[in-house]
Amino acid sequence: MTIPRFDWEACINLMLQAMQGAQLGLLRLLSWLHLTHDIDGQPAWPFALRLSGEVMLIDHNVVRALAGALVCLATALLLVVLALAWRRRRWLLLGLAVALIVFAPWPDQTLVTTAATPTSFHTSPDRFSAAGIVRGEQLYGQQCIACHGADGRGNTPLALSLEVAPPNLSSGLLWRRFDGDLYWSLRHGKGGMPSFDASTSPADRWALIDYLKANAAGVGVAETGSWPRPVAMPDMALDCRESAVTRLDQWQGQRIRLVIGGAGTVPGEDPRLQSVLLGGQPGSAVGTITCASHEANALHAIAILTGQPESRLAGTELLADRDGWLRARNSGGQWSEQDMLCRSPLASASPASPTRNGTGLDQLIAAMDDEPVRFIKGGFVH
Repeated sequence: MTIPRFDWEACINLMLQAMQGAQLGLLRLLSWLHLTHDIDGQPAWPFALRLSGEVMLIDHNVVRALAGALVCLATALLLVVLALAWRRRRWLLLGLAVALIVFAPWPDQTLVTTAATPTSFHTSPDRFSAAGIVRGEQLYGQQCIACHGADGRGNTPLALSLEVAPPNLSSGLLWRRFDGDLYWSLRHGKGGMPSFDASTSPADRWALIDYLKANAAGVGVAETGSWPRPVAMPDMALDCRESAVTRLDQWQGQRIRLVIGGAGTVPGEDPRLQSVLLGGQPGSAVGTITCASHEANALHAIAILTGQPESRLAGTELLADRDGWLRARNSGGQWSEQDMLCRSPLASASPASPTRNGTGLDQLIAAMDDEPVRFIKGGFVH
Protein backbone atom coordinates (compact mmCIF):
# COMPACT_ATOMS: atom_id res chain seq x y z
CA MET A 1 0.00 0.00 0.00
CA THR A 2 1.41 3.38 -1.02
CA ILE A 3 0.97 6.19 1.50
CA PRO A 4 0.22 9.42 -0.37
CA ARG A 5 2.72 12.22 0.19
CA PHE A 6 1.30 15.33 1.83
CA ASP A 7 1.14 18.04 -0.80
CA TRP A 8 2.60 21.05 0.99
CA GLU A 9 2.56 23.06 -2.23
CA ALA A 10 -1.20 22.64 -2.57
CA CYS A 11 -1.67 23.56 1.10
CA ILE A 12 0.46 26.68 0.74
CA ASN A 13 -1.35 27.59 -2.45
CA LEU A 14 -4.73 27.48 -0.68
CA MET A 15 -3.44 29.50 2.26
CA LEU A 16 -1.94 32.12 -0.04
CA GLN A 17 -5.17 32.34 -1.99
CA ALA A 18 -7.18 32.84 1.18
CA MET A 19 -4.65 35.34 2.54
CA GLN A 20 -4.59 37.38 -0.64
CA GLY A 21 -8.38 37.32 -0.95
CA ALA A 22 -8.78 38.50 2.67
CA GLN A 23 -6.33 41.37 2.24
CA LEU A 24 -7.84 42.43 -1.06
CA GLY A 25 -11.34 42.27 0.44
CA LEU A 26 -10.19 44.44 3.35
CA LEU A 27 -8.69 46.97 0.95
CA ARG A 28 -11.92 47.18 -1.04
CA LEU A 29 -13.96 47.59 2.15
CA LEU A 30 -11.71 50.39 3.39
CA SER A 31 -11.92 52.06 0.00
CA TRP A 32 -15.72 51.79 0.00
CA LEU A 33 -15.76 53.39 3.47
CA HIS A 34 -13.41 56.14 2.19
CA LEU A 35 -10.79 55.17 4.78
CA THR A 36 -7.98 54.94 2.26
CA HIS A 37 -6.83 57.15 -0.58
CA ASP A 38 -6.29 56.41 -4.26
CA ILE A 39 -3.01 56.39 -6.17
CA ASP A 40 -3.21 56.62 -9.96
CA GLY A 41 -6.90 55.81 -9.78
CA GLN A 42 -6.70 52.72 -7.55
CA PRO A 43 -7.12 52.26 -3.77
CA ALA A 44 -3.81 52.19 -1.89
CA TRP A 45 -2.93 49.79 0.94
CA PRO A 46 -3.10 52.09 3.98
CA PHE A 47 -1.02 50.15 6.52
CA ALA A 48 2.74 49.97 7.08
CA LEU A 49 2.78 46.16 6.95
CA ARG A 50 1.03 43.31 5.17
CA LEU A 51 1.35 39.54 5.12
CA SER A 52 4.00 38.23 2.75
CA GLY A 53 3.24 35.25 0.53
CA GLU A 54 6.84 35.08 -0.66
CA VAL A 55 8.16 34.24 2.82
CA MET A 56 5.60 31.45 3.17
CA LEU A 57 6.85 29.89 -0.05
CA ILE A 58 10.47 30.04 1.05
CA ASP A 59 10.05 28.75 4.61
CA HIS A 60 7.54 25.94 5.21
CA ASN A 61 8.01 26.30 8.97
CA VAL A 62 6.25 29.66 8.70
CA VAL A 63 3.34 27.91 7.00
CA ARG A 64 3.13 25.27 9.73
CA ALA A 65 3.23 27.88 12.45
CA LEU A 66 0.63 30.06 10.75
CA ALA A 67 -1.65 27.07 10.13
CA GLY A 68 -1.37 26.06 13.80
CA ALA A 69 -2.11 29.59 14.94
CA LEU A 70 -5.17 29.81 12.70
CA VAL A 71 -6.47 26.51 14.12
CA CYS A 72 -6.00 27.86 17.64
CA LEU A 73 -7.80 31.07 16.70
CA ALA A 74 -10.71 29.19 15.12
CA THR A 75 -10.97 26.96 18.20
CA ALA A 76 -10.94 30.00 20.48
CA LEU A 77 -13.78 31.60 18.53
CA LEU A 78 -15.76 28.36 18.79
CA LEU A 79 -15.20 28.31 22.57
CA VAL A 80 -16.44 31.90 22.83
CA VAL A 81 -19.63 30.95 20.99
CA LEU A 82 -20.13 27.94 23.30
CA ALA A 83 -19.51 30.14 26.34
CA LEU A 84 -22.31 32.47 25.28
CA ALA A 85 -24.70 29.51 25.05
CA TRP A 86 -23.45 27.48 28.07
CA ARG A 87 -23.60 29.69 31.15
CA ARG A 88 -22.48 27.02 33.63
CA ARG A 89 -19.08 26.61 31.99
CA ARG A 90 -18.82 30.11 30.59
CA TRP A 91 -15.71 31.28 32.47
CA LEU A 92 -13.88 28.02 31.92
CA LEU A 93 -14.55 28.18 28.18
CA LEU A 94 -13.59 31.84 27.99
CA GLY A 95 -10.39 31.09 29.90
CA LEU A 96 -9.49 28.33 27.47
CA ALA A 97 -10.22 30.67 24.56
CA VAL A 98 -7.91 33.35 25.96
CA ALA A 99 -5.18 30.76 26.59
CA LEU A 100 -5.41 29.54 22.98
CA ILE A 101 -5.09 33.08 21.65
CA VAL A 102 -2.17 33.94 23.96
CA PHE A 103 -0.22 30.74 23.34
CA ALA A 104 -1.03 30.32 19.64
CA PRO A 105 2.20 29.62 17.70
CA TRP A 106 2.15 32.81 15.64
CA PRO A 107 5.27 33.10 13.45
CA ASP A 108 7.74 35.86 14.13
CA GLN A 109 6.41 39.15 12.74
CA THR A 110 9.54 39.74 10.67
CA LEU A 111 8.97 36.43 8.87
CA VAL A 112 5.34 36.81 7.88
CA THR A 113 5.06 40.54 7.30
CA THR A 114 6.81 42.84 4.93
CA ALA A 115 7.01 46.57 4.55
CA ALA A 116 4.13 47.43 2.27
CA THR A 117 4.03 49.85 -0.59
CA PRO A 118 0.84 51.89 -0.86
CA THR A 119 0.07 50.10 -4.14
CA SER A 120 0.59 46.52 -2.99
CA PHE A 121 -2.67 45.34 -4.53
CA HIS A 122 -2.60 47.43 -7.66
CA THR A 123 -3.48 45.55 -10.82
CA SER A 124 -3.15 46.76 -14.36
CA PRO A 125 -6.27 48.57 -15.64
CA ASP A 126 -5.91 46.49 -18.81
CA ARG A 127 -5.30 42.80 -19.05
CA PHE A 128 -1.86 41.50 -20.10
CA SER A 129 -1.93 42.51 -23.76
CA ALA A 130 0.07 42.34 -26.98
CA ALA A 131 -0.02 46.13 -27.28
CA GLY A 132 1.29 46.51 -23.73
CA ILE A 133 4.14 44.06 -24.33
CA VAL A 134 5.35 45.86 -27.45
CA ARG A 135 4.99 49.31 -25.90
CA GLY A 136 6.87 48.05 -22.86
CA GLU A 137 9.68 46.74 -25.05
CA GLN A 138 10.16 50.20 -26.53
CA LEU A 139 10.30 51.78 -23.07
CA TYR A 140 12.63 49.08 -21.77
CA GLY A 141 15.06 49.78 -24.61
CA GLN A 142 14.99 53.49 -23.79
CA GLN A 143 15.03 53.40 -19.99
CA CYS A 144 16.17 50.01 -18.66
CA ILE A 145 18.36 47.98 -20.99
CA ALA A 146 21.63 49.72 -20.07
CA CYS A 147 21.43 48.32 -16.52
CA HIS A 148 19.20 45.27 -16.80
CA GLY A 149 20.40 44.00 -20.20
CA ALA A 150 18.36 42.51 -23.02
CA ASP A 151 17.78 39.29 -21.08
CA GLY A 152 16.91 41.09 -17.83
CA ARG A 153 19.69 39.46 -15.82
CA GLY A 154 21.35 42.74 -14.89
CA ASN A 155 24.93 41.67 -15.63
CA THR A 156 25.81 44.58 -17.92
CA PRO A 157 29.01 46.63 -17.35
CA LEU A 158 26.97 49.53 -15.99
CA ALA A 159 25.06 47.26 -13.61
CA LEU A 160 28.23 45.60 -12.33
CA SER A 161 29.71 49.01 -11.55
CA LEU A 162 26.84 49.89 -9.21
CA GLU A 163 27.15 49.54 -5.44
CA VAL A 164 23.94 47.48 -5.36
CA ALA A 165 23.45 45.22 -8.40
CA PRO A 166 20.01 45.29 -10.04
CA PRO A 167 17.81 42.20 -9.58
CA ASN A 168 17.62 39.39 -12.11
CA LEU A 169 14.36 40.08 -13.94
CA SER A 170 14.47 36.70 -15.68
CA SER A 171 14.27 34.84 -12.38
CA GLY A 172 11.18 34.27 -10.26
CA LEU A 173 11.25 37.84 -8.95
CA LEU A 174 8.34 39.07 -11.08
CA TRP A 175 6.15 36.19 -9.96
CA ARG A 176 6.95 36.65 -6.26
CA ARG A 177 5.91 40.29 -6.21
CA PHE A 178 2.49 41.85 -6.43
CA ASP A 179 2.04 43.91 -9.57
CA GLY A 180 1.58 46.92 -7.32
CA ASP A 181 5.01 46.39 -5.76
CA LEU A 182 6.60 46.43 -9.21
CA TYR A 183 4.56 49.47 -10.17
CA TRP A 184 5.59 51.28 -6.99
CA SER A 185 9.27 50.58 -7.67
CA LEU A 186 8.97 52.01 -11.17
CA ARG A 187 7.07 55.05 -9.93
CA HIS A 188 9.31 55.90 -6.98
CA GLY A 189 12.58 54.08 -7.64
CA LYS A 190 14.23 51.40 -5.51
CA GLY A 191 17.84 50.85 -4.48
CA GLY A 192 20.02 52.24 -7.23
CA MET A 193 17.11 52.59 -9.67
CA PRO A 194 15.79 56.15 -10.01
CA SER A 195 12.14 57.14 -10.06
CA PHE A 196 10.39 57.03 -13.44
CA ASP A 197 7.41 59.03 -12.24
CA ALA A 198 8.31 62.11 -14.28
CA SER A 199 9.40 60.30 -17.43
CA THR A 200 6.60 57.71 -17.75
CA SER A 201 2.82 57.72 -17.51
CA PRO A 202 0.82 55.16 -15.48
CA ALA A 203 0.02 53.31 -18.74
CA ASP A 204 3.73 53.25 -19.60
CA ARG A 205 4.61 51.69 -16.26
CA TRP A 206 2.00 48.95 -16.69
CA ALA A 207 3.31 48.33 -20.22
CA LEU A 208 6.82 47.90 -18.81
CA ILE A 209 5.52 45.29 -16.35
CA ASP A 210 3.80 43.46 -19.22
CA TYR A 211 7.05 43.38 -21.17
CA LEU A 212 9.13 42.22 -18.20
CA LYS A 213 6.85 39.19 -17.77
CA ALA A 214 6.83 38.39 -21.49
CA ASN A 215 10.59 38.79 -21.86
CA ALA A 216 11.29 36.58 -18.84
CA ALA A 217 9.03 33.92 -20.36
CA GLY A 218 10.80 34.16 -23.72
CA VAL A 219 14.27 33.93 -22.16
CA GLY A 220 13.18 30.90 -20.16
CA VAL A 221 11.62 28.97 -23.03
CA ALA A 222 14.57 29.73 -25.33
CA GLU A 223 17.04 28.34 -22.81
CA THR A 224 15.14 25.44 -21.25
CA GLY A 225 12.53 24.51 -23.84
CA SER A 226 9.67 25.31 -21.48
CA TRP A 227 8.06 28.26 -19.74
CA PRO A 228 9.61 28.07 -16.26
CA ARG A 229 6.78 30.15 -14.79
CA PRO A 230 3.15 30.77 -15.73
CA VAL A 231 2.54 33.29 -18.48
CA ALA A 232 -0.83 34.29 -19.90
CA MET A 233 -1.99 34.38 -23.50
CA PRO A 234 -1.87 38.12 -24.29
CA ASP A 235 -5.10 39.87 -25.14
CA MET A 236 -5.46 41.16 -28.70
CA ALA A 237 -8.10 42.57 -31.04
CA LEU A 238 -10.08 40.06 -33.15
CA ASP A 239 -12.01 40.14 -36.42
CA CYS A 240 -14.65 37.40 -36.31
CA ARG A 241 -16.87 36.61 -39.29
CA GLU A 242 -19.55 34.69 -37.41
CA SER A 243 -19.67 36.20 -33.92
CA ALA A 244 -19.62 39.52 -32.10
CA VAL A 245 -16.36 38.74 -30.26
CA THR A 246 -13.87 41.59 -30.71
CA ARG A 247 -11.14 40.74 -28.19
CA LEU A 248 -9.45 37.56 -27.07
CA ASP A 249 -10.23 38.06 -23.38
CA GLN A 250 -13.95 37.74 -24.13
CA TRP A 251 -13.33 33.97 -24.30
CA GLN A 252 -12.64 33.66 -20.59
CA GLY A 253 -13.13 30.12 -19.35
CA GLN A 254 -12.51 28.55 -22.77
CA ARG A 255 -9.44 26.90 -24.28
CA ILE A 256 -7.82 29.01 -26.98
CA ARG A 257 -5.65 27.98 -29.91
CA LEU A 258 -3.58 30.65 -31.65
CA VAL A 259 -2.52 29.65 -35.18
CA ILE A 260 0.20 31.70 -36.84
CA GLY A 261 -0.37 31.72 -40.58
CA GLY A 262 2.11 31.83 -43.43
CA ALA A 263 3.21 28.21 -43.73
CA GLY A 264 1.13 25.86 -45.85
CA THR A 265 -2.45 24.89 -45.12
CA VAL A 266 -4.15 26.56 -42.20
CA PRO A 267 -5.95 24.06 -39.93
CA GLY A 268 -9.66 24.32 -39.46
CA GLU A 269 -11.85 24.93 -36.45
CA ASP A 270 -11.92 22.49 -33.54
CA PRO A 271 -15.01 22.19 -31.29
CA ARG A 272 -12.82 21.74 -28.21
CA LEU A 273 -11.05 25.06 -28.75
CA GLN A 274 -11.63 28.67 -29.74
CA SER A 275 -9.27 29.17 -32.67
CA VAL A 276 -7.65 32.42 -33.80
CA LEU A 277 -5.59 32.93 -36.94
CA LEU A 278 -2.77 35.42 -36.50
CA GLY A 279 -1.73 36.89 -39.83
CA GLY A 280 -3.28 37.35 -43.25
CA GLN A 281 -5.00 40.39 -44.68
CA PRO A 282 -7.78 42.16 -42.76
CA GLY A 283 -11.16 40.86 -43.86
CA SER A 284 -9.73 37.86 -45.70
CA ALA A 285 -11.26 34.42 -45.21
CA VAL A 286 -8.20 32.20 -44.80
CA GLY A 287 -8.97 28.53 -44.22
CA THR A 288 -11.93 27.67 -42.08
CA ILE A 289 -10.93 29.59 -38.92
CA THR A 290 -13.56 32.28 -38.51
CA CYS A 291 -11.67 34.58 -36.12
CA ALA A 292 -8.39 36.31 -36.92
CA SER A 293 -6.21 38.96 -35.35
CA HIS A 294 -4.64 41.60 -37.56
CA GLU A 295 -3.33 43.67 -34.65
CA ALA A 296 0.04 45.09 -35.65
CA ASN A 297 1.63 44.28 -32.28
CA ALA A 298 0.38 40.73 -31.89
CA LEU A 299 2.96 38.75 -33.87
CA HIS A 300 5.86 40.61 -32.29
CA ALA A 301 4.42 40.05 -28.80
CA ILE A 302 4.20 36.30 -29.50
CA ALA A 303 7.81 36.34 -30.70
CA ILE A 304 8.86 37.85 -27.36
CA LEU A 305 6.85 35.29 -25.37
CA THR A 306 8.25 32.33 -27.31
CA GLY A 307 11.84 33.57 -27.53
CA GLN A 308 11.85 33.22 -31.32
CA PRO A 309 12.18 35.72 -34.16
CA GLU A 310 9.01 36.50 -36.05
CA SER A 311 10.45 34.96 -39.22
CA ARG A 312 10.44 31.51 -37.57
CA LEU A 313 6.91 31.60 -36.20
CA ALA A 314 4.98 30.70 -39.38
CA GLY A 315 3.01 27.52 -38.76
CA THR A 316 3.40 27.69 -34.98
CA GLU A 317 0.34 26.97 -32.84
CA LEU A 318 -0.10 27.91 -29.18
CA LEU A 319 -2.65 26.56 -26.73
CA ALA A 320 -4.01 28.33 -23.64
CA ASP A 321 -6.04 26.53 -20.98
CA ARG A 322 -9.41 27.56 -19.58
CA ASP A 323 -7.73 29.89 -17.08
CA GLY A 324 -5.90 31.78 -19.83
CA TRP A 325 -2.40 30.36 -19.22
CA LEU A 326 -0.19 29.46 -22.17
CA ARG A 327 0.45 25.72 -21.91
CA ALA A 328 1.62 24.22 -25.21
CA ARG A 329 3.38 25.00 -28.47
CA ASN A 330 3.56 23.07 -31.73
CA SER A 331 5.63 24.02 -34.78
CA GLY A 332 3.91 21.70 -37.24
CA GLY A 333 2.81 18.09 -37.28
CA GLN A 334 0.70 16.12 -34.84
CA TRP A 335 0.13 17.34 -31.31
CA SER A 336 1.38 15.25 -28.38
CA GLU A 337 1.84 15.64 -24.62
CA GLN A 338 5.48 16.51 -25.33
CA ASP A 339 4.25 19.84 -26.70
CA MET A 340 3.09 20.97 -23.26
CA LEU A 341 5.69 23.52 -22.13
CA CYS A 342 4.07 24.61 -18.88
CA ARG A 343 3.36 21.84 -16.43
CA SER A 344 3.68 21.09 -12.73
CA PRO A 345 7.06 19.67 -11.67
CA LEU A 346 5.08 17.50 -9.23
CA ALA A 347 3.43 15.81 -12.19
CA SER A 348 6.73 15.13 -13.97
CA ALA A 349 8.29 13.80 -10.76
CA SER A 350 5.37 11.50 -9.92
CA PRO A 351 4.81 8.00 -11.29
CA ALA A 352 3.46 7.83 -14.80
CA SER A 353 -0.08 9.07 -15.06
CA PRO A 354 -2.85 6.71 -16.10
CA THR A 355 -3.22 6.20 -19.82
CA ARG A 356 -5.53 8.84 -21.22
CA ASN A 357 -8.08 8.11 -23.88
CA GLY A 358 -7.48 9.35 -27.40
CA THR A 359 -4.30 10.45 -29.09
CA GLY A 360 -2.52 13.66 -29.96
CA LEU A 361 -4.54 16.73 -29.11
CA ASP A 362 -7.03 14.70 -27.03
CA GLN A 363 -4.28 13.58 -24.67
CA LEU A 364 -2.74 17.03 -24.54
CA ILE A 365 -6.04 18.67 -23.60
CA ALA A 366 -6.63 15.99 -20.95
CA ALA A 367 -3.15 16.63 -19.54
CA MET A 368 -3.81 20.37 -19.39
CA ASP A 369 -7.09 19.83 -17.60
CA ASP A 370 -5.57 17.30 -15.16
CA GLU A 371 -2.62 19.56 -14.29
CA PRO A 372 -3.98 23.10 -13.85
CA VAL A 373 -1.55 25.93 -13.21
CA ARG A 374 -1.61 26.80 -9.54
CA PHE A 375 -0.66 30.45 -9.44
CA ILE A 376 -0.96 33.13 -6.79
CA LYS A 377 0.36 36.63 -7.38
CA GLY A 378 2.81 37.46 -4.64
CA GLY A 379 4.04 33.88 -4.76
CA PHE A 380 3.33 30.86 -6.92
CA VAL A 381 3.29 27.10 -6.94
CA HIS A 382 3.66 25.81 -10.48
